[in-house]
Order: sequence, then structure tokens, then C-alpha cells
Amino acid sequence: MKILVIHGPNLNLLGARQPEIYGTLTLADINTAIEGHAKKRGARVTVFQSNSEGAIIDTIHRYGQKESEKRHDALIINPAALTHYSIAIRDAIEGVDIPAIEVHLSDIHAREEFRRHSVIAPVCRQQIAGHGWRGYLEAMDALVDGSPPKIHP
Repeated sequence: MKILVIHGPNLNLLGARQPEIYGTLTLADINTAIEGHAKKRGARVTVFQSNSEGAIIDTIHRYGQKESEKRHDALIINPAALTHYSIAIRDAIEGVDIPAIEVHLSDIHAREEFRRHSVIAPVCRQQIAGHGWRGYLEAMDALVDGSPPKIHP
């Protein structure tokens, strides 16, 4: 199984940005954990981070379209702040027709009101929020194991 992992805006600042909310691991640390877990699960991952909505959409298209030689089997995405308003990312995920899981390091449902709604969740099989960096590994396990979709919060 080939899995695309996308990290959204400001996640490149992990380890330094609000460690009381997002933890002390850097994005490089998290990517190392993701890659190691993928290897154990017999999966391959492509990891991508961008602060640009357009670059994220282009990456979803590049790795998600059926006719692409780079097509992956699934997507794990942490859209970060784009979670709450990016209809364009939502449409890109819906348009490529590969299973996707939305991941958030913090529990977005226990934070500020504006962070509690995801426009991305309805086009994903599942949303994992508040499990820190381990949420990425949980998402990978669900995709590799073919777990049924869970109800969105």
C-alpha cells in the first residue's frame, strides 16, 4: 500500500510553536515515526508539507488521480488551519476517490469555537483528533487494515 501523508500550514514549526498544544516533536521527528511505522506495516509513504493551499491541492491531484503513474492508495491529511474553510482541499480529496483520513495533533473539538468545524471531515473516512503524533500512526493502521469508516464527531 502506498500512502500519501500531507501536513498543512505551520506544521513546519512543530517543536517550537505552542508545544503545550502541539507537543515538542519536530515535523522531522514525526515524519521519521511515520516512515518507520509504514515500514513495519509493509506500506510505503510519501510525505509532503506546505503552507500553500494550492500546493496541497496539486499534490492531492498528482498522487490521487487514477491515471497518474504516481497514484497512491490512500491519503492521511492534517490540513491544519485549512481544515475550517478550504472547500478547495475538500473538493480535491473528493475528486480523487482514494480513502482519506483527517488527522489533528490537538483535539480541535475542545479548542476555540472556530476550530471545531471541519469542512474536510465529510469527505474522509475518519477524523482522528487529539492523539498527538500517534494519530498519524492510528490513521495508517486503519488504512492498512481496511478498517470501516467511523462516524465523524
